[in-house]
Amino acid sequence: MKNLNDNETLTIVIVLYKEPFELIYKTLDQIKEFKIIIIDNDNNYELKTKILKHFDIYKYILNKKNNGFSAGYNQGIKISSTLFTLVLGPDCLITPKDIYILTQKCSLYQTSMIISPTSYNDKKELTYSGGPLPENGLKDKVLNLDGDTCVESALGACMLFKTEDFKKNNLFFDENFFLYFSDDDLCRTIKSINKSVIQTKDSICIHQHGTIKVKNKYLKIYIREYNFTHDMLYYFYKKKTEKSFKIIDNFKKKLPNYYIKLILKFLTFQYAEVVKIYSRVSAFNGFKSKYLN
Repeated sequence: MKNLNDNETLTIVIVLYKEPFELIYKTLDQIKEFKIIIIDNDNNYELKTKILKHFDIYKYILNKKNNGFSAGYNQGIKISSTLFTLVLGPDCLITPKDIYILTQKCSLYQTSMIISPTSYNDKKELTYSGGPLPENGLKDKVLNLDGDTCVESALGACMLFKTEDFKKNNLFFDENFFLYFSDDDLCRTIKSINKSVIQTKDSICIHQHGTIKVKNKYLKIYIREYNFTHDMLYYFYKKKTEKSFKIIDNFKKKLPNYYIKLILKFLTFQYAEVVKIYSRVSAFNGFKSKYLN
């Protein structure tokens, strides 16, 4: 296997926010031979100290303000100067062998901009890795692919690309997406310039999907529902088609029902549902004030 840890071939970018040391340790332990950039959006100096005791990290940046995963990824990508860059979720495990396969595929397919592995959970069950763009279908089906397959969109939890191509085509993540849909948006941009996104079955990763590492139950609900709603609305707003504006308008029409449900759930002490509905309404109002007024 070709040497990828020569400081010129590969950089791995990882964005953190409140991940426990035990989780990130498992991820880093598999990739410790590589050049790694860590962006910590939680400004956690204690975690940084622990990690640096065990691993040699090329760049470790503490952000005083959490500007979201898209901004964090961009921050790391801009620092990267190697042939390949791999953006990797802190809860995504991948071996050097599987990373090497990704680099080989990226070199093989000249029209591809992103190569992603096929993901499994810790029970070795196939999980969602890629599929249609949101306007073309739901992410409710796990694709059991054979070989190398062009997909419309791949998860941002594990993406490999040629750094120069990425920068030359200005394929950075849109930082208006805080937590969700930025990978879909990036893949949609790639499609618009007649380039491809490829998922390969020859390379695998282990990914725990969608876990927000915040202990407070209600805050966790708020973070997910607010950001998912806002980012979903912004995604369709960017598309600027009749169909996408109809999706936004339909959400707006649901607001009176949301307010009624909010009161009913509160009166019946269903506080988790209260937070969920309040988050969605707040997200729409925030989106409206920024983009529709």
